[in-house]
Amino acid sequence: MATPADTSAQLVFAPNVLHNQALNSVKFLSSCFAGAVAGILGLENWLGFALFIASIISTSFIIYAVNCRGKPARYLPGGLGELINPGQDNIFTFILVWTLFYGTHHTRV
Repeated sequence: MATPADTSAQLVFAPNVLHNQALNSVKFLSSCFAGAVAGILGLENWLGFALFIASIISTSFIIYAVNCRGKPARYLPGGLGELINPGQDNIFTFILVWTLFYGTHHTRV
C-alpha cells in the first residue's frame, strides 16, 4: 500500500488524472454546442470554423481563469497546451453536429 509520501512523489497523481476526464467532457459539450449554433445560424465555410475556434478559446479561458486559477501546469500534465488543444475527436464532433443542424434547419423541401 502506498504511503502519502509515495503518492506525493509520483509525477502523475492517479485521482487527478481521472478527474481530468471532466475537462474532456467540457470540451466535447462545447464542440457540440458550437456545432449546433453554427448549423442553426446557417454559417458556412470559414465562418463556422471561426465560431469553433472562438468557442474553444472562450471555453479554455473560462477553465483557465476559474478552475485552474491561472496555473494550468499545476492541474494539467500538458499545461496551457493541453488546455487549448481541442482534440481531433472534438473537431469531428463539431463538424458532425454542424452539418446535422444545418441540414435539418436549412433544407428546402
